[in-house]
Amino acid sequence: MSPNNPQVNRFSLAERVTHWLVALSFLYAALTGLALWSPRLYWLATMFGGGTTVRGWHPWGGVAFAAFFAVMFRRWRRQMALDGDDRRWLRLAHRYAVHEEAGLPEAGRFNAGQKALFWMQGTALLLLVASGVVLWWPEAMPRALRLAAVLLHPVVAVVSIAGLIVHIYMGTAAVPEAFRGMIQGWVRPGWAASHHPKWYREVRGR
Repeated sequence: MSPNNPQVNRFSLAERVTHWLVALSFLYAALTGLALWSPRLYWLATMFGGGTTVRGWHPWGGVAFAAFFAVMFRRWRRQMALDGDDRRWLRLAHRYAVHEEAGLPEAGRFNAGQKALFWMQGTALLLLVASGVVLWWPEAMPRALRLAAVLLHPVVAVVSIAGLIVHIYMGTAAVPEAFRGMIQGWVRPGWAASHHPKWYREVRGR
């Protein structure tokens, strides 16, 4: 960061492209999955070419999501490790949600909420892939496995979608400048010092 530049580089172009590929592939898999899951949501299928098209391409949307998430996981897994400060932050996360951050442990490049979401979505992805494979080739699977997959796949998907909704809310309405970081790649120094002070000190010291 240059002292004459009122911008702090937050995410590289490669990180932003990977993040949005993960987001778009997840959104496609989620919406097409909801269309297949409930007759009341079948109208979503018309947005993606109709029922036959959705049935054929939904699994491939899941494959794309898994592939892009794997790239993101490889890049960020070490930065997403939870430490003692993160666990304390999670116990006090309600303060962050209402902008009462006094007493919260300082956050690094990612706060504990972002880290928890990362690991939750990674776990959900493994369960979705495992159950999705069973549902993709049901004729090759034992009946008990098919029944388990029919229950597990939508439940995990709903939890994962809920996590995404929270993530979108926190990154837009709750903490607006976070969205700029993922769109333009930079944030203001004041925002960085307030929301990710440990990371900001590292960046400032370079």
